Amino acid sequence: MIVLQHTVISDDIREKFFVCNLEKCKGACCVEGDLGAPLEGEELNILAQHYDKIKPYMSGAGKHAVEEQGLYVMDFEGDYSTPTIGNRECAYAIYDDNKVLKCAIEQAYLDGKIDWKKPVSCHLYPIRITKYDDFEALNYDRWHICNPACSFGEDLGVRVYQFLKEPLIRKYGESWYRELEQIIDAEEVKV
Repeated sequence: MIVLQHTVISDDIREKFFVCNLEKCKGACCVEGDLGAPLEGEELNILAQHYDKIKPYMSGAGKHAVEEQGLYVMDFEGDYSTPTIGNRECAYAIYDDNKVLKCAIEQAYLDGKIDWKKPVSCHLYPIRITKYDDFEALNYDRWHICNPACSFGEDLGVRVYQFLKEPLIRKYGESWYRELEQIIDAEEVKV
């Protein structure tokens, strides 16, 4: 594992290969699972501020889910996540013409309507963060639906931390990411 500032990073993030392959998985991570996308506390206000600009991008079922459940829901552990449609896909998920799930929040961002790309948990996937009192643990979430992403990443020679450079910088900053690269490079020289 790598210990960096207030984070503990699993070796899988350094060692495993990964590049999303939406043509193969069709955005299954927006559907599968027990809950919607995890939301950080500050994202609740951001979502509320931007909802009127996100709403036109959402499906009818997604809008209905938000009307019934709210912009976000609290789970049994007191954490927040996006609401879901029938305990399946995220309420903010939308299907494109090829039946690939995309994100209404991200589409509003790409169209310049809002300045928030999407929840950081989605942006960081397949990394999941567990928060403790003194540190955050970053773990690689292995899931069969991402097998095509693992193969694609291996074909391209791109590791998890490299694929997720942008969201890792978004979450922890440029200097944190540079330090991560330096640690990994130094460890590879030793081997």
